Amino acid sequence: MALFEDRAAAGRDLARALDDRRGGDALVVGLPRGGVVVAAEVARALGLPLTAVAVRKLGAPRHEEFAVGAIADGVRVVHPDADGWATPAQLAAVEKAEREELRRREALYSVPGRDPAGRTVIVVDDGVATGATATAACRSLRAHGAAHIVLAVPVAPAAWRPEPGVAEEYVCPHPQRNLWAVGQYYDDFRQTRDAEVVALLARDLRVD
Repeated sequence: MALFEDRAAAGRDLARALDDRRGGDALVVGLPRGGVVVAAEVARALGLPLTAVAVRKLGAPRHEEFAVGAIADGVRVVHPDADGWATPAQLAAVEKAEREELRRREALYSVPGRDPAGRTVIVVDDGVATGATATAACRSLRAHGAAHIVLAVPVAPAAWRPEPGVAEEYVCPHPQRNLWAVGQYYDDFRQTRDAEVVALLARDLRVD
């Protein structure tokens, strides 16, 4: 049996580690797609509003699940060792395709009235492997005026921490010494669909 039954269970677990935020004025921001499922449980448990930030990883050629970088609105993050996985031309081709998908998701997941400017923002994903997407998301939110960023994930490599300036706080209740893929810690890690993300964001809008 894995650490979590599914992303919703991981979200409930993560919410317990964030219980001191209950009823505050923070904004919970999920990383689509799977991170929004986790974030929705956090937002529900803490009584906080929910939104999403579009971010896309730059996968290594022939190893697309391994992120050598990531992009978000106005942000590009590339791992220092990316040239060992992809040539500049290959990385440029991957980025071009991912920027098209990024624009589509920005339009699809937009939630009116959920501006991070001047707010404490709790950034939630379903886990960290390389940290590229989480870093890009935090930097994008910072560029949009977030005053205080809390990066919160249920599972991540024990040695990993966000780079200085990426987040003021980092919460991970289940650090792992030998993490090679986030999915290994979930019994159910099926792909989350756009319709599920949109429904979660819309449902939150009705109860906010």
